[in-house]
Amino acid sequence: MADRLRAREFLALLTDDFTELPHPEPDSAPDGPLGWRGYDGSRLRAAERTGEEESVVCGTGLVGGTRAVLIAFEFGYLGGSLGERTGDRLEAAHEHARRYRLPVVPLIATGGSRMQEGMLALTQLQRVARQSVLTRQAGLAQVAVLRDPTTGGGWATLGAGADVVLALPGAQVGFAGSRVRPLAADPAAYTAEAQVAAGAADALVAPEELRTTLARWLRLLTAPSGEPAPVPAALGSTELPATGWDAVRRARAPERPRAEAYLDAYFTERVAIGGDRAGGTDPDGMLCGFGAHRGRTVAYAAQTGRATRPAGYRTAARLIRLADRLGIPALTLVDTPGAANDAEAERQGAGAAIADLFAAVAAARTPVTTLVIGEGGSGGALALAAPGNTWATPDSYFSVIAPELAAAILKRPPHEVQTTADQLRIRPQDLVGLGVIRGVAQSG
Repeated sequence: MADRLRAREFLALLTDDFTELPHPEPDSAPDGPLGWRGYDGSRLRAAERTGEEESVVCGTGLVGGTRAVLIAFEFGYLGGSLGERTGDRLEAAHEHARRYRLPVVPLIATGGSRMQEGMLALTQLQRVARQSVLTRQAGLAQVAVLRDPTTGGGWATLGAGADVVLALPGAQVGFAGSRVRPLAADPAAYTAEAQVAAGAADALVAPEELRTTLARWLRLLTAPSGEPAPVPAALGSTELPATGWDAVRRARAPERPRAEAYLDAYFTERVAIGGDRAGGTDPDGMLCGFGAHRGRTVAYAAQTGRATRPAGYRTAARLIRLADRLGIPALTLVDTPGAANDAEAERQGAGAAIADLFAAVAAARTPVTTLVIGEGGSGGALALAAPGNTWATPDSYFSVIAPELAAAILKRPPHEVQTTADQLRIRPQDLVGLGVIRGVAQSG
């Protein structure tokens, strides 16, 4: 399998011009910093077996048309473990990336920290985390590829700490390695598939598709722009609604174009992020990722017309913050009857998730453009809307609360729901008059 290839063989899957970086001078203390008896012999045998002098190979290469710093772990060298020399190489790789403004791509296959170096090995995780933070602060993307296995501190820093996490199908992925888990632990929980399902990784990518997929990600994440995303063309009805209830009825119509249709029309290519990095996903309620629009990269977060769950809001907040850090404009599509309000949503932190998205949009320095394409249900919709740059399609509405709920709160009979809808002034033209939105999107 490709995930069991040597480090340099795996690099050859992704680039044809890999150039190794110079190595920092290694520590020459006998048997390492702890004087662990036999450690020098273990390293010598590992070097003879793999042809490598350490557990990582660091260099640069073109992936598609984008040059990147590539960090490939050699699992055959002491289980791809991290020691002081590993930390030296990882630090040098990140410094090179920042000096030459290159994205960083860790290709991880590791069992964790090197026991023969004790706590000095474990503290390399702090060193790696620091380098990752500095690279993040420099506005450079980090895209990790999880090979087999990806466990321990390598997963908890280089892997889970990356901006985008791609995983090879069937790879063992988890903080606990196979020899240190509880005997009754379900092995399925420690897989790439489980991490994607839990929102800790973004996608599974087959080895034969990895070069193309990684090239697309790097191309999109390395194209900053200060210009706002253009407002998408309206795909549905072109006539404005006559009444508030007419606006509601048209926004709820099953045949109205939804997020997928708008994204397909707007982007020539796109890639999706998946998951909130906190154990949750909401693939049915929120679509997030990056795409190419007229030669420019635009980030997107789009509601699908369903009640949005907490994980959806957290994923959107993650998307907005990543776009902001990389200098990429964002497009948000509002379409939800409201936030999910069941008991499970409350247990999952609905209020905190919505607050986090409000904060991410409010703090964004990159321009955010919003189009309401259907239902704009209360704060669960407003959290995704850009202050001062929100637009609406003719077949949409935006309301402080659904008309039915407003009537119930006001203790009005059911036959007054339509009148209540008018009083709420929720039509696109009403929203323009109120200064809530900038305008009504036109058809293309």
